[in-house]
Amino acid sequence: MIPLLSAPVKIAITGLRGIPGIMGGVETHCEELLPRLAALDCALSITVLGRAPYLDADPKAVGGVQVVALPAPRRQSIEAIVSTMLGIVWARWRGFRHVHIHAIGPGLIAPIARLLGMRVIVTHHGEDYERAKWGRIARTALRLGERASARNAHGLICVAPSLAERIAAKFPDARKTIRYIPNGAPAVPLPDQKERRRVLEQFGLEAGEFVLAVGRLVPEKGFDYLVEAHRRSGTRQPLVIVGAADHASSFATNLLTQASDSVRFLGVQPRGILASLYAEAALFVLPSFHEGLPIVALEAARAGAPMLMSDIVPNRDIGLPATNYFPVGDVDALAFALASPFETFAIDSSAISERFDWDRIAAATLEVYRDVIGR
Repeated sequence: MIPLLSAPVKIAITGLRGIPGIMGGVETHCEELLPRLAALDCALSITVLGRAPYLDADPKAVGGVQVVALPAPRRQSIEAIVSTMLGIVWARWRGFRHVHIHAIGPGLIAPIARLLGMRVIVTHHGEDYERAKWGRIARTALRLGERASARNAHGLICVAPSLAERIAAKFPDARKTIRYIPNGAPAVPLPDQKERRRVLEQFGLEAGEFVLAVGRLVPEKGFDYLVEAHRRSGTRQPLVIVGAADHASSFATNLLTQASDSVRFLGVQPRGILASLYAEAALFVLPSFHEGLPIVALEAARAGAPMLMSDIVPNRDIGLPATNYFPVGDVDALAFALASPFETFAIDSSAISERFDWDRIAAATLEVYRDVIGR
């Protein structure tokens, strides 16, 4: 491998819980992207600064990417900010001069990184202040994080085209630093038929006879009204929801009380099992009110699952036909769709895989790195 950068460069990655195998869109994004970046240029030394409560006591390297577990509180309101602040200080103390911050909450620390003499890249994964789980103070902090990211990042990556346009309109002085680079469709190896049958038997499911949803059990994912729409639709195919809540909440507790033979909660599952579920589902549904660019939808698309999504802009950024979308939050519209033939929602999985290819995304991200490092 010939290095593309003129000298070795250490880059600290912060803002995420860690890798590998940790639930979350940002975590999946980093798990796919970072080893590819390390493979593209041997001059890059990449270190993920993860949160100790989510990682093994002695985390291992992942595809040429080092993983360090730093202390972090396990509290929803402060863990991202505190862990990012500790990560920036740790990285600067260890001689890092470049940092890549993921998400706008952690982006609140971007000015401090600059004050410490670091070059800063921020990936904007979505307008998190729109999430229902946050109160007024948290939403204000997230908006300030977005502003701090736009004003202090040497490179600002937005994962959706509509998001890049909105950020450029809000912060015109940052236009030169903004790049649209999407999330990718993870290449999860499709298990063979024997393994897929084993997974289905494990959960008491039949091939092509269940509706699948995947995500955290938080209000913005819309699983509560999906459960109601599924009930109203009269479909005999069970609804299977994969995921859990990071933190205890009344929403998650109430949602789990809806479990029955027709509504099944499987908790967090490894990607290999998810691949089997995507491949064998009759329909994948994403009813969310808020997304960045949904990696779970790209995973489902790559597996070839028929897809039905709410019509929020980030979901429409994936570019499926109008028939694959329904009005967000509309229980009756979703119930009507769930009562329709699922063949209606078939997709062109090869087109999705080509458009959202992680190798291309890594190459585009490396260009941002080279631009920022070269300044």
